[in-house]
Amino acid sequence: MASTAKSKTLATWLALLAGSLGAHRFYLHGRRDALAWLHPLPALAGLAGVVRMRNLGQDDLASWLLIPLFGLMLVIGMLAAIVYGLTPDEKWAARFGTPARPSGWLAVIGVVLSLLLGGGVLMGTLAFGGQKFFEYQRLQAQDAGR
Repeated sequence: MASTAKSKTLATWLALLAGSLGAHRFYLHGRRDALAWLHPLPALAGLAGVVRMRNLGQDDLASWLLIPLFGLMLVIGMLAAIVYGLTPDEKWAARFGTPARPSGWLAVIGVVLSLLLGGGVLMGTLAFGGQKFFEYQRLQAQDAGR
């Protein structure tokens, strides 16, 4: 159990807004949490892919590989927000200490927004990754036919 009580609502919203960077894990487990430090690097690498595509266009192969990584990290943050927000208060209190106030509608709103945004990001990531995969396959076939 943590030394100080942690807010379920705050953890939900941190996961929703900055979960891809591991903000929720840093809040709940501190700076020594190894899993928290695994979040920022792939998220920033994926964001670099977005910047590369904006600067170099859609023909950049590196951005094809990095952008789905960014989408995956966003989805991981949204999933964490959903799990935190739906955790019963009693179970939360046993793990992270009894918060000053019970969670209320703000945690539920965070879960709903996570479902909406996470579903959209997941579908977009799958569509983008699938499109780029088949475009790459078509380019390989054209090169082999020359």
